[in-house]
Amino acid sequence: MQNTTSLRGRLYAGLLAAGCLLMASAAFAQKATTLFNGKNLDGWKIYGTEKWYVDNGNLVCESGPDKEYGYLATEQEFRDFELSLDFKQEANGNSGVFFHSSIEGTKITGWQAEVAPPGSHTGGIYESYGRGWLIQPPADKDHYLQMGEWNTMKIRVKGNKVTTWLNGHQMITLTDKKIGSRSGQIALQIHSGGGIKVRWRNIWIREL
Repeated sequence: MQNTTSLRGRLYAGLLAAGCLLMASAAFAQKATTLFNGKNLDGWKIYGTEKWYVDNGNLVCESGPDKEYGYLATEQEFRDFELSLDFKQEANGNSGVFFHSSIEGTKITGWQAEVAPPGSHTGGIYESYGRGWLIQPPADKDHYLQMGEWNTMKIRVKGNKVTTWLNGHQMITLTDKKIGSRSGQIALQIHSGGGIKVRWRNIWIREL
């Protein structure tokens, strides 16, 4: 009897947590604006020669023949915000979400919330053309990434503080004066090396 009661309790707690996450997502969407309309790349700019296109309502990034870095960046700049998006890694899946960034050609300066295969610090923060890794999630959080399935990432940037969540689980929190000193574009990345394909959807932002 105790085992059955305990199982029911865990099941109820899991359903309650899932329900709270759905309500929080709905509340966020009511106050946010979409960055991707599901039809075309209006509001975005391509940097580099890699592939960016819309397929079945998803935004797809894919390595091209040059197998180099590629970026798709917002035309608008943002400073303090909450960003929520879904990603599904196909093939290699090495990508990322940049913020407070600026781009010349395919040289990007700014900060990246990592999106990568298992064991490669998804949800961590990397400074491009700067200090490199600033913070990586603890290794025991790596299992929150569902490779080959849809994942939801949330990034909150407010002043000097950055927090990331993956599928409802907080991955890191970081305080950094350099991040808080500027605004910039939000950009999705294709890593160099070839063989990369990632789908994106439900890209929402709420300015703070």
